[in-house]
Amino acid sequence: MTKLDEIEVRVLGSLLEKEITTPDYYPLSLNALINACNQKSNRDPVMALDESAVRQALDSLNEKSLASQATSADSRVTKYAHRLQEVFNFDRGEMAALCVLLLRGPQTPGELRGRTERMYKFDDLGVVESALHRLMKREPPLVKKLARQPGTKESRYAHLLAGDVEGWSAPAETQPVAAASGQDEQRITRLETEVQSLREEIAALRQQLEEFRRQFE
Repeated sequence: MTKLDEIEVRVLGSLLEKEITTPDYYPLSLNALINACNQKSNRDPVMALDESAVRQALDSLNEKSLASQATSADSRVTKYAHRLQEVFNFDRGEMAALCVLLLRGPQTPGELRGRTERMYKFDDLGVVESALHRLMKREPPLVKKLARQPGTKESRYAHLLAGDVEGWSAPAETQPVAAASGQDEQRITRLETEVQSLREEIAALRQQLEEFRRQFE
């Protein structure tokens, strides 16, 4: 499988996320996709991609059969969709886990369970780990378990669409000084999810208004 660069990873992850969380506004127009790539929430790292960079990534993903234009009879705006399901035939749990890994980098099973809540509800950590293990057993593997970081209780998992992950370590500012309680982590994750939901609703309304306006240009 051809390795993706970081912009292709962001574009692919954004398309996958929006298909699951805002299906009424998917496939995405170029402007909506740029906004999705540059979100400040649920993204690590935060990026500031311009139209040229996103177009170039879309062209490259199209060549790799991972994304393409989506035809629509009722829209004058060109829209784009991923082709991950056609290539890999993921189940919903695998899609949600991979999506978060693409958008936020290496994650623990606990982080994945909280951050996939709007995409797929994992009943417990065992179900998350089962989805990860299925992705690890793909040929070639799509996910890798990383060595546990000092001061942490759980190992993180990383996607391999951009190649192998060697020597990864959490950024210094995100390494916990002390482990948060389970209730604190769940509360923070719930607040992140609610904020993200509101931002996506606003972005979707803006996209709908822009496309409506263009019909009269």
